[in-house]
Amino acid sequence: MYKIETSPQKPAAKKLIFAGLLFAFTLIISSIFMILYPFASKEKVSYFKGEHPILFMGKQAGNAYIEGESIYLPLTFLQEFVDEGIILDEHSQSIIIATKNKVVQMPLESLSYYVNDKPMKLDFTAAKQIGKDRYLAIEPLLAFYPITYSILSDTGAIWVHKDGESMVSGKVKEKDIHEELLRLRTKDSLESPYTASVSPNEEVLVEQEKGDYYFIRKEDGTAGYLKKQYIKKGENKQIAISLEESAYTVPELEGPIQLTWEAVYTKNPNTSKIPKMPGINVISPTWFELADGKGSIKNLGSKEYSMWARKQGYQIWGLFSNAFDPDLTHEAFGSFESRKNMIRQLMHFSQMYELNGVNLDIENVNPEDGPLITQFAREATPYFHEAGLVVSMDITFISSSGNWSAFY
Repeated sequence: MYKIETSPQKPAAKKLIFAGLLFAFTLIISSIFMILYPFASKEKVSYFKGEHPILFMGKQAGNAYIEGESIYLPLTFLQEFVDEGIILDEHSQSIIIATKNKVVQMPLESLSYYVNDKPMKLDFTAAKQIGKDRYLAIEPLLAFYPITYSILSDTGAIWVHKDGESMVSGKVKEKDIHEELLRLRTKDSLESPYTASVSPNEEVLVEQEKGDYYFIRKEDGTAGYLKKQYIKKGENKQIAISLEESAYTVPELEGPIQLTWEAVYTKNPNTSKIPKMPGINVISPTWFELADGKGSIKNLGSKEYSMWARKQGYQIWGLFSNAFDPDLTHEAFGSFESRKNMIRQLMHFSQMYELNGVNLDIENVNPEDGPLITQFAREATPYFHEAGLVVSMDITFISSSGNWSAFY
């Protein structure tokens, strides 16, 4: 008969089992923790790129140039975000701005610029060329566009604001929060790199909302995502910028415009033979025609005809045409100086014949030259309105013909 003997387990074996259970428990808890609360990234990245970054509408939009105390914005930035009509005139090497009431010429590398032909002196150049890039000083622009700016401390960013822009204030909560949770992330995740950190009670701006996160901006312009639970959202404020605009009075008409053209090819008609024209309130004689590529204008105006029209109670809108010549149009409308030459002559003629308005009849234009006609109208209108003239333009019906329709 066999004898079965039992002996108690060794203490070392019990410790080994307990350690294994503890490891397994720790592993399970760690896994759950990793799933629910991943480790925050400790990688820090720069929010801005390059020197003097431009901050506009919640993102970096290029880089400014600073010379002394003068701040310059790239022409490309201004064309994209402020006014697509700002152009570079290659012939005069000037930047041309045409607003509702002003035509501004800023010659490159000059201490003077011109507003409606009146010279303005500066202690710095209004427009600069650096390499292939052109820049405009921001200070003169504040008189022409509803924008403002500030230079941000620490980062040196140029923060440009426009009229009507809304901003929502916010404040970091007071409670004790781990520093990793107060870092502004590049994405709505703790695992993404961060650009900056905020502190309890810090004033911030709330720009976007994404899931459980706000996109937060600090006073120095840096920004990133932060959990909503750490931010107290504040008021919505709107930026209001008003410009001083000149008010010009132009002749008004009662009721609809009812216009007829007086076709003048060589000489004006005998007014005594013109019959009554019931309903007509505007008459537009075809007096002015483009004569050459430098912008000279052929004039067939008549003071006698003008006096007769006024006695009939008609407004007189002198017609100016491009002679319906696409090559002549390309040459004459292609430079700021030749456009200005045409405008000056039309201003002179309007005073000579006591006109009430100018009627632009630009036809047969190469499609690629359409923007030149637009620019002429933008540059001419402030001068004509300042002189008390109505500005009108004749537009053809829509057709498949580029030169007669599509260029508009």
